[in-house]
Amino acid sequence: MTEPNKVDAQPRKGIYLLPNLLTTAGLFSGFYAIISSMNGSFEAAAIAIFVAMIFDGLDGRVARLTNTQSEFGAQYDSMADMLSFGMAPAMVVYTWALSDLGKFGWLAAFLFVACAALRLARFNANLSVTDGRYFQGLASPASAALCAGMVWTGAYYGIDGKSLGYLIGLITILAGLLMVSNFRYHSFKDVNWRDKVSFITILLVVLIFVVIAARPAEMLLIIFFLYACSGPITTYRSVKKLTLEHVIGDADEVDFPAPDATEEVAQKPEATKKADHSEP
Repeated sequence: MTEPNKVDAQPRKGIYLLPNLLTTAGLFSGFYAIISSMNGSFEAAAIAIFVAMIFDGLDGRVARLTNTQSEFGAQYDSMADMLSFGMAPAMVVYTWALSDLGKFGWLAAFLFVACAALRLARFNANLSVTDGRYFQGLASPASAALCAGMVWTGAYYGIDGKSLGYLIGLITILAGLLMVSNFRYHSFKDVNWRDKVSFITILLVVLIFVVIAARPAEMLLIIFFLYACSGPITTYRSVKKLTLEHVIGDADEVDFPAPDATEEVAQKPEATKKADHSEP
């Protein structure tokens, strides 16, 4: 009598193609931005960073929609984010404006890279605030977009970044420090995208797209500059007395008001797909 075939209880090994293909596309965009900046194509380099943001926003959502989350995908996404939103914007800004400033130039670029790495590590370790309506610190894609928008606008108008080197360096340093701050930034996770809206709202959305499409460099720079400024303002309005712990420090020292139970969105560690970004 032959033994019946044993069913292999081991899970199938392999890598999900679609979400990791999108992550690879984002990684390629970040790498292309570095190469373009080295070749002096700063406008293309800045656009490539925004393209990387699009792919970064898609891969995690596609993974959740298709139920193809994996620990490998989360780790791969984190590595890709480090290049696309840490190394790439730092290199683009350094090549465009900071390369003639000696130590100040490369230290400003390095500080941005280090802050991006710390931000990713803090988010992955789930040490951020538990109120899912907010991010703790400026999201790394938004910080990268601020730098990319600055370079794109300057390149579009033919501005020599090196003539504004120290100002660009200070903005780069501030963008990096905002990533590791405790300032609260709206995550927009509490927006109900399935809810019905008025016709006027749709019309306004269309007009916003038209304005951005007409002047993409300037509008994206303004949008992400205002978003970067919103964190300190939101934090100041959320607390009775602003202290050092509300600006920077350990997460467990921050005493922000607890969200209402009806509004709270639990920010659980995602070994799913997004390592830093459910951040748009």
